[in-house]
Amino acid sequence: MNDFDPKKIKVIFMDIGGVLLTNGWGHESRQKAAQVFDFDYQEMEILHNFIYNVFEIGSISLDEYLDTVLFHTDRDFLKDEFIVFMYAQSQELPQLLEWLKIWKQHTVLPVFALSNESRELNDFRIETFHLRELFDGFFSSCYLKMRKPDPRIFIRAMEIAQVAPNECLYFDDRPMLVNAAKKLGMNTILHQDFETTKKILENFIQS
Repeated sequence: MNDFDPKKIKVIFMDIGGVLLTNGWGHESRQKAAQVFDFDYQEMEILHNFIYNVFEIGSISLDEYLDTVLFHTDRDFLKDEFIVFMYAQSQELPQLLEWLKIWKQHTVLPVFALSNESRELNDFRIETFHLRELFDGFFSSCYLKMRKPDPRIFIRAMEIAQVAPNECLYFDDRPMLVNAAKKLGMNTILHQDFETTKKILENFIQS
């Protein structure tokens, strides 16, 4: 964890998957899908790794992604059925999101999502979990056409928010992504649990 002066922070950036919600379509969800729908996980994973970067920067649709990784051959299940399963893998993690929505009412700081998300899953998660109650905007890979750890996505977010790196505070649950932001001079927090993150954010509550 970096030492930083809360008085100098002008913007908070926060990841979504692994911090507020479960990952939208991580390897655990894909493994579960292979068991539920009875297909070859390794075969699907090869195709997933081939196309996922393109999918996550919004260059192809969810339909096109699924046609590549699964529905390039006949299946005994429907695409719509599989999409319902994919969406259901998004679940709220305990405590933090609910607390943050209340906290947001007591801070003047803008808060932005900075996350790798495919467009359809991103839109679903924003609507389903009412993320606009927390975030003032979404710097998502599917909108910016680049994904973390590409340094350009952090730089673009700061440019649009009009802040210097030392005026930002960025939360992520993955050490390598925290380090990518830290290399650019951003203040970074490795999110590990609700109480630790809550304690940090309480510094920004206005009396």
